[in-house]
Amino acid sequence: MSALIRIARRALVAVALFGALASTSTAQLGGPALPDVDWVQRLGNELPLDARVVRSDGTEVALGDVLERPAILALVYYECPMLCNLVLDGLLKAMRTVALDPGDDFDLIVLSIDPGETPELARANRERALARYDREGAERGFHFLVAKEDAIASIADAVGFQFTYVPETDEYAHAAGVTVVTEDGEVSRVFFGTEFAPRDLKFGLIDASGGGIGTPIDKFILRCFHYDPARGKYGFAIMTVIRVAGTITVVLIALAIVRTIRRDRRAARTPIESGAVS
Repeated sequence: MSALIRIARRALVAVALFGALASTSTAQLGGPALPDVDWVQRLGNELPLDARVVRSDGTEVALGDVLERPAILALVYYECPMLCNLVLDGLLKAMRTVALDPGDDFDLIVLSIDPGETPELARANRERALARYDREGAERGFHFLVAKEDAIASIADAVGFQFTYVPETDEYAHAAGVTVVTEDGEVSRVFFGTEFAPRDLKFGLIDASGGGIGTPIDKFILRCFHYDPARGKYGFAIMTVIRVAGTITVVLIALAIVRTIRRDRRAARTPIESGAVS
């Protein structure tokens, strides 16, 4: 047993020495610090609607002029080598199966976090996105934007989206996800990742519209789900289902009691009525 203890101690010492050497080597080589990347949800926060943005056609407008209805806001950059493309591809894939129409029910707003990118890049990415989405009339609801650094920072800060420029790779480190906002510019929902459940997007947009879009069935089903900010998803609201089921049970019991009372009263009246006739 003592031999095993000695071996374990030696292993721990070796691991500690290796860690110290690795840290020293990194410091000597001047390795880059880990990027400061996070996403702190700020539900209910308001976007800076007066922030100036530039459309893909080169016209400069206020963000509030773009936001005419509930919208999905994607903060990406157009020359991103990987993650941004995954986010947009996953978003478009989910949007294709949602029975809501861009330009009528909601809008897609894509804003570059790189102040050096141009309207031409925004236009090229918008055309590719429209081709992938492939739904008639979608161009009315697809807004691909660029902006200056101060406007980008204010919009990103409003939704809690933190990103960092990494000069060693000339790239931006950032989280993956999209934000659903109301037509008044209020942060309603945040969905994380590169794959999005069509149900979550649809429920998020219905919530953001105050129930103004979607079918009555959609709004009824939504009562059985709740948004989980920690997971960025809609989960099954078991307590709501229990309450609904309990209400239905009480109503059915009440109806059964009423039917039984009516049947008993009819049965009690029948002999008297029969004797009067005879």
